[in-house]
Amino acid sequence: MSLNRSEKEAVISEVTSLAAQAQTLVMAEYRGITVADMTKLRTDARSKGVALSVLKNTLARRAVVGSSFEVVSDQMTGPLIYGFSEDAVAAAKVVADFAKTNDKMVIRGGVYGGKPLDANGVKELASIPTKEVLLAQLCGLLMSPISRTAMVLGALAAKKGEGEPAAA
Repeated sequence: MSLNRSEKEAVISEVTSLAAQAQTLVMAEYRGITVADMTKLRTDARSKGVALSVLKNTLARRAVVGSSFEVVSDQMTGPLIYGFSEDAVAAAKVVADFAKTNDKMVIRGGVYGGKPLDANGVKELASIPTKEVLLAQLCGLLMSPISRTAMVLGALAAKKGEGEPAAA
């Protein structure tokens, strides 16, 4: 079923607004994936703030003109699903995790920071921990010297307390 001109313009404007807000674009072939698996992928993506869309490639090319994602417009061929995310790693992580369990999902490439990524680049991007995990690791790293100092001082106070005679 083809779209009329106004519907095409609406799709282009929607994807253009997604691209304007996103840091990352991931493209993958979805040929042969069941509807149930695709629904599960979309649900997972939605919960992680990733906008997944199956688009006509000509509409996707028009939508990314003038954005940082234009560098991969020549790769927009075949049956592709497009994942846009504001989080730098979320789209790559969702698609790569799904591709691990479903061999029919083939990662074609993506864009991060205006630079095109091949399939291996997308997988490397997906291996980076999320922002929340990185912040937690940083907090743990900053708290480590303080907690160690407190433990040493506590042990010294306990040892000093043992050496004194008890007052009756």
